[in-house]
Amino acid sequence: MATNPSTADAGESEPSPDSPQATDRGDARLDLPAPLADPQVPPVTGTPTPGGASGIPGTALDAYKRAELSVAAALPGCKLPWQLLAGIGRVESVHASGYGLKTDGYTEKPIRGPRLDGNGFAEVRDTDQGEWDADTSYDRAVGPMQFIPSTWKKWGADGNGDTKRDPNNIYDAALGAGLYLCAGDRDLSDPAALDRAILSYNNSREYVNTVLGYMKQYKDGGVAEVPNPPVGNYPTPPTTGTLPTPTPPRQPVTRPTPTPTPTPSKPATPTTPAKPTTPPAEPSKPTTPTTTPTTPTTPTTPPAATLAKVELVGASGITAEAGSAFAAAPKVKAVLSDGKPAKNQVVVFVVGDDTTGGTRFGTSDSLVVRTDDQGIAAAPGLKAGAKAGTFTLRATAYGSVNEYTVTFKGTVTAAPVVLARKGTEQLDVVVGKTLTGVELFATAAGQPVVGLKTTAGLVEKDEAGKWQPVKPEAAAKGPYFKGGKDGAEKLTVIEPAATGTDGKLALPELFTAPETLPGTYHLRILTAEGVALVLDIKVTAAPAPQA
Repeated sequence: MATNPSTADAGESEPSPDSPQATDRGDARLDLPAPLADPQVPPVTGTPTPGGASGIPGTALDAYKRAELSVAAALPGCKLPWQLLAGIGRVESVHASGYGLKTDGYTEKPIRGPRLDGNGFAEVRDTDQGEWDADTSYDRAVGPMQFIPSTWKKWGADGNGDTKRDPNNIYDAALGAGLYLCAGDRDLSDPAALDRAILSYNNSREYVNTVLGYMKQYKDGGVAEVPNPPVGNYPTPPTTGTLPTPTPPRQPVTRPTPTPTPTPSKPATPTTPAKPTTPPAEPSKPTTPTTTPTTPTTPTTPPAATLAKVELVGASGITAEAGSAFAAAPKVKAVLSDGKPAKNQVVVFVVGDDTTGGTRFGTSDSLVVRTDDQGIAAAPGLKAGAKAGTFTLRATAYGSVNEYTVTFKGTVTAAPVVLARKGTEQLDVVVGKTLTGVELFATAAGQPVVGLKTTAGLVEKDEAGKWQPVKPEAAAKGPYFKGGKDGAEKLTVIEPAATGTDGKLALPELFTAPETLPGTYHLRILTAEGVALVLDIKVTAAPAPQA
């Protein structure tokens, strides 16, 4: 249980009176057993563990690194290091340890801070109708990065492309925290800006020092990925020391408006009596009206167009055979708020939900590209995984606050199986003898096919020239496999053992009897998908006994 939540809210470096982080809530920490609170990196036999290396659960580490990548695309001037997010995640929830962190970024057990009801903490009335914190009276900090619901409403992000913005998901929370820390055009490579950013997350010097300590540890001491810890019911130890006393929110000071001191008026100048009007000797000329020229109004500069959407170019489904490259590069178009193409816009393509054994851009599951003059970004070099399955390809472009994502549905189909016999010599057998040692190999895209099941049966061509199982009368006089109890049954069709890890298929012995007729027979090995290999077997008569 988080005993003291953070105060992440608006992006200003100093809290404002009407911002929730205006009240210092002190340190945030999680009370967990030592093995979870300080995960150790297990040493690998024969390989020294990096000095000082720290363990971070694999999903949390992935979330921090993806957030760094996304923020770098949206706000390249920020220079957000993922180790900063890891430092905050370590302080806030020990990377969601003990809550059953799952590979999709959610936790089996919700992470919620104490009720902010004014008893030992700031008082924050409910702002989300209990949507995130399950409390309809007061707010609680939620999720691995301990966001307050009102904060999340402004800074919530979709870090895993599932169209949701959920502070309970570590991918979403890490990206939201990254965008928040970079607000206000901060450059986090500047120590002063970094300091202000962390203070804006939690207005506590002790908090800043702790986060910076973990950040330095992850940068200098090394980080190793450890398995996601399971969920646990751990007792919360008694709180030691004195919790920081919340400072009441600052109220705006109402100052009286000063009454201006009246300026004494000067004595009035006596009015000179008007002289009698003498009638003009001639009619007066009309007076030319004086026209004051109007100053032209300076035209208002329209606001700069911003990123408004990302849309698919072409179909949303992409397909390739296992182990092969996708023929066409997936494409998206980024559009500005004025309808024009968003040129030079960074777009991040990420492969997720992959069941294909590794669909990748080279060796990475992500690719960062920029749009061309038409606002189009293409993702070349996508290669299908080694087996049939599905995946999603998310393309995301980031604005200053919002992100826009479209998703491709990827399908990898099984590569055609190729059956080939080892060796090229003719398969011969003498009547009364057996044919042994016939081996086949099954491959797909040049790789062995493991566990392939087949049938092997004697066939002959029908009138249309198609292979059909041999007729009973022909089977009685041809070669056969043994089956049944004690091998007493003669079979023309069997199911050999499935292929091994090397793709090898070893055929059982093929027998001939004294009554087998010499000639050429045909043995077909057939897969469930209809891939067939037909072997010709030549049966020759036994040599005549010598006198």
